[in-house]
Amino acid sequence: MTALATIVLPIFALIGAGWGARRLNWLGPTAARELNRFVVWLALPALMFDIIAKAQWSELYRPGFIAVFGLGCLLVFCATTAFRMASGAAAADASVDGLTAGYANVGFIGFPLLGAAFGPTSMVPASIASIITVCLLFAVALVVVEAGSAAKGSALSITAKVTLALGKNPIVIAPIAGGLMLASGWTLPAGIDRFLTLLASAASPAALVSLGLFLAGSPGKIAWPVVTPLVAAKLIGQPAATWLLGRYLLPLPPGDLAIAVILAALPTGTGPYMVADLYQ
Repeated sequence: MTALATIVLPIFALIGAGWGARRLNWLGPTAARELNRFVVWLALPALMFDIIAKAQWSELYRPGFIAVFGLGCLLVFCATTAFRMASGAAAADASVDGLTAGYANVGFIGFPLLGAAFGPTSMVPASIASIITVCLLFAVALVVVEAGSAAKGSALSITAKVTLALGKNPIVIAPIAGGLMLASGWTLPAGIDRFLTLLASAASPAALVSLGLFLAGSPGKIAWPVVTPLVAAKLIGQPAATWLLGRYLLPLPPGDLAIAVILAALPTGTGPYMVADLYQ
């Protein structure tokens, strides 16, 4: 219980710091958006590149775990997005909701929580889950958002607009560049590596402070009919889907299955907020 408090409380403290800074007017009304832009355009791409470029192919080759956790994320994302679109939401809005339901906070909660519960051997599956969540699921959501934003025109023009937009998006470019670096076997010069490490380390804290700033400036009522199904999908639906996949469809060893379910059951990370704010 002490370990859990040590892991979780700092996250809410960072959100609270942003909330307090806005309430006390230490940071102005545009701070949340500008800080979020820093995360999206600089810090998060550096983190994505860093995670993949420094990975080891031999450690990451765990097809069973990848399939179970990845399919669990994708199923919840697709089901939630489809449900929200059937309820009348625009494709871009529905995609953010789908991301909310499937985006586990692996980076800030998953790594330390698994380390405390399972020890160092759990860091490899946590790294795999982080790549799937932060890179692959994020990319799928951005494709739907961009497609929804460019919904007018012929199929060819929409495809061209989406491809161009994604090609300029650092969140899409960074993991691809990291994969190329990993495949090449090259290592970055020490100075560049240090620069990226420092920038990457700012991504999660800055995103959480930005979220607190946003909450302080948005005192509107909570849309419970929308929020409640999303919370249920994230905290119940995703771990349930992951367990069913890993128990019956693609059986995993008990230890890997436990890790996959715990990761799937983590609360939502800041990714959906960053996308929602970026696209307004």
